[in-house]
Amino acid sequence: MRQTVPAELSSFIGRERELAAVAKLLAVERLVTLTGPAGIGKTRLAVRTVRSLTSSDGSDVCWAEAARADPPRLPELEAGLAAALAGREVLLVLDGCEQLPGQARGLAGRLLAALPGLRILATSQRRLWLREEVEVAVPPLSLPPGPVVVGGHGGPGAPAERMPVAEMAGYAAVRLFEERARGADPLFVLTERNAADVAALCRALDGIPGALELAAGRSHQYAPDQALRRLAADPLTFLAGGAGRGTRVDAERSYRLAPPAERLVQERLSVFAGSFDLAAAAEVCGFGVLTREGAAEVLRDLVPALLADGGPGRYRLPLSVRAHAARRLAHGPAGDGTTAARRHHERCRVLAEKAAQLWREGAQEAARELALRELPELRAAMNPLSATGPAAALEIAVSLWFLWSACGLTEEGRRHVERALALHPAPRPARALWLAAWLVASLGEAAAADPLLVEAWSAAVQEGEDTCLAYLAHVRGTVALWEERYEDAAGEFLEGLELLPEEPEFGPGREALRAAYAMALAHTDPTPPPAEDGLPGPLPGPSGGPLAGPSAILPGGPGSGPSGRRGDPWARAWSDFARAVVHRHEGRQAAARAALLRTLGTLIALGDGVGQAFAAEVLAELEADRGRYAEAARLLGCVSRTRPAAAPAPRAERVLRARLSPEAFRSALREGARTPLSRLLPEP
Repeated sequence: MRQTVPAELSSFIGRERELAAVAKLLAVERLVTLTGPAGIGKTRLAVRTVRSLTSSDGSDVCWAEAARADPPRLPELEAGLAAALAGREVLLVLDGCEQLPGQARGLAGRLLAALPGLRILATSQRRLWLREEVEVAVPPLSLPPGPVVVGGHGGPGAPAERMPVAEMAGYAAVRLFEERARGADPLFVLTERNAADVAALCRALDGIPGALELAAGRSHQYAPDQALRRLAADPLTFLAGGAGRGTRVDAERSYRLAPPAERLVQERLSVFAGSFDLAAAAEVCGFGVLTREGAAEVLRDLVPALLADGGPGRYRLPLSVRAHAARRLAHGPAGDGTTAARRHHERCRVLAEKAAQLWREGAQEAARELALRELPELRAAMNPLSATGPAAALEIAVSLWFLWSACGLTEEGRRHVERALALHPAPRPARALWLAAWLVASLGEAAAADPLLVEAWSAAVQEGEDTCLAYLAHVRGTVALWEERYEDAAGEFLEGLELLPEEPEFGPGREALRAAYAMALAHTDPTPPPAEDGLPGPLPGPSGGPLAGPSAILPGGPGSGPSGRRGDPWARAWSDFARAVVHRHEGRQAAARAALLRTLGTLIALGDGVGQAFAAEVLAELEADRGRYAEAARLLGCVSRTRPAAAPAPRAERVLRARLSPEAFRSALREGARTPLSRLLPEP
């Protein structure tokens, strides 16, 4: 027990909201408990709070460190506190109550009952569960947003908009890292060159001050990018020591203090790569000696030691805790880690299929949101080296075809599929080979798609996969489009429509193939008299009769799906793009612009970066036709990072270079590259 508050040996950064909230609560409540995982800054917040109170109103404060209390001598400590505090209006700080699990609750309760003038500010990784208690969960320091792209830059796989250094330094986690790094290396400066790595390091360390101070204390040894690599390679070694107490020590101490069931849950939770809700955690962790109901009960008690993440009711383990728990799981009872991994994979398989079903039903933004929210878990489940193997990884990757092809993550999907295929024994599955071929073809790499198409066709024939044969025709049509063989492309798409069932159980639906067919037709002969919907009239369909034009897949058309279904918004967007191409050739600029704006509205919402690039480039042509050269150049600059490398130069570029000075053209491109596409679209 000590009468004085611990000294503050370094500057206090952030926490303004928490400071105000705790001070306000202490004015009216008798027991306030600061909770959170180790290293989150509970003690530091308590120190700053009581120092603020003593400086403002002269509050009488007594500080007691539970971490130093010897349990057998706890009655002696309690008697000493009761005698010292009797008759005083005093604030008692009980720091580190998790060191006395169960006993701290009784101590606080008895002192509050015996001393009417007593208020208690407790710090603990768990709440004390007293009736008078008010819990304040201490959050991580504020973090700069992750490398997720805002609306107009092509989806989550595209480069993020660069944040100015001054703006990034406004986040408390970055500010703390920068200040502590200068203490270790006086020459450290946050610059444009290292700011992104510093932000990524702060996010990787969860915004936990203890971990940030440790990493910053090594700035004289490692630059931020080097620290990131070392942290990713071996978190426990990196977090084992340094400036002050190692974060690894915090994790190990927390583990030792936890009851056996809680230790088991933490170990099994380590299979989650990102955030989870309590129902998902109980589903994965509840097996063997720990039932699902038992796991749910343990998780409710464990919540204060988790980090809130990804929305209400979602949590994750701090990095150091997860790394320590994963190591324990790997060396735990035989089969426990494998069982947890298999249960996690099964949950991911069901999630991927649920997202695919939402996409098929037309709820495509919801499908995208679900897949992106669970993407860290899905990535882990697609690791072909895991206990479930490459075949299970490919099953999830195929279910997520829409995320790769329609939501801006083509390159990532390609990596997942190719890595799992490389480890899959022969014969390799037709569906995975089809997806690999499509993703390669979507990027314009026809030569790389050819061997995959041959192998996939052979596998599909052997497996009796007619649906896969239909999709392979679609891929051949995509290759033909890239090579500007439009009549061949139309023929391939027609063959695909002939083979594809009305309700395929995986992959894109018939509307997507109709949209692709419309794209081929729009380039085949854009000049014949328009039909009522503005596209060429009836053309031979897969059964010999006429095939409806792209208007059939727009809302209300015969291709919009069975009654009650929302159709395929992504396919309709591409059909609108085909319509815009025809309107432009016909000189119907206003109609073309309206169709392109509809296209872009959907593709921006879904994150289809390739589609956005092609549509924006046609829109740039229309803007240039109107003499809006700077606006057209900004559109080209905006999508320059998301257009496939194999795509030919935009047709509007030649006109813009002729109409704008070199400096004006470059300036407009740079401005466009900094601006979300949604802000550059003209009024309808």
